[in-house]
Amino acid sequence: MWIADNWKEYEVMDCSCGEKLERWGDYILVRPDPQVIWDTPKKLKGWHSPNGHYHRSKKGGGEWEFFDLPEQWDLHYNSLTFHLKPFSFKHTGLFPEQAVNWDWFGNKIRNANRPIKVLNLFAYTGGATLAAAAAGASVTHVDASKGMVTWAKENAVASGLGDAPIRWLVDDCVKFVEREIRRGNHYDAIIMDPPSYGRGPKGEIWKIEEAIHPLVKLCVQLLSDKPLFFLINSYTTGLQPAVLAYMLGTELKQFNGTVDAQEIGLPVSSNGLVLPCGASGRWEAR
Repeated sequence: MWIADNWKEYEVMDCSCGEKLERWGDYILVRPDPQVIWDTPKKLKGWHSPNGHYHRSKKGGGEWEFFDLPEQWDLHYNSLTFHLKPFSFKHTGLFPEQAVNWDWFGNKIRNANRPIKVLNLFAYTGGATLAAAAAGASVTHVDASKGMVTWAKENAVASGLGDAPIRWLVDDCVKFVEREIRRGNHYDAIIMDPPSYGRGPKGEIWKIEEAIHPLVKLCVQLLSDKPLFFLINSYTTGLQPAVLAYMLGTELKQFNGTVDAQEIGLPVSSNGLVLPCGASGRWEAR
């Protein structure tokens, strides 16, 4: 498992009974997590006096209950600054486990000794975009949600990357890739963080099990002659690390590289466990 253990302002403090107790800077949140199927005593006082608690409904979805939590606050990771705010379906605008991937590809970009163009698909609030830009890459950031792209731009400004070479695009990721192929554009690295299920700006349906492999095949056509890396993240239980590895290894076999895929996780500070948080597949040049 690849573990995101370099955070200073974020931690999973404990987890029990389908929930996790987290510290986001100065604030404590309790949020549901379907991986936490064990039942251990909730001894930490944060369980009983959090700043926010997301209660899952038995009918699906849920709602926040707030106790002295601001509408927005900041979290830092190295040179990056992220605006956080609790919004629909338990999220805060950041997936901290992805920091393990930011560290990995950031080092690859810095050590490439050449200009690197990165395409970030399903780019959300820009964590990977900012990590790549901070490492010196030029980035094309694509997400179907206008609100998420606006949020990502705000994070860029807060991180001192407001003038970095980042293209911000509100677009359906598959249609954008198809147009880039027709335009003859190429990228040295591709990052994708697709949802299990989603809709594009014009109502396009996305189901990851059906759509991920065709999209990877399309994206291979966008790679430069000497690609640096290709990263796929999955939060869908059906897409095991081995599946990501086989897919990348099969589709990128014409390039000289290696493939690895693992679960990614976050350390739990109170008990030494590591909370599983999805999987990542990485192809990298030799």
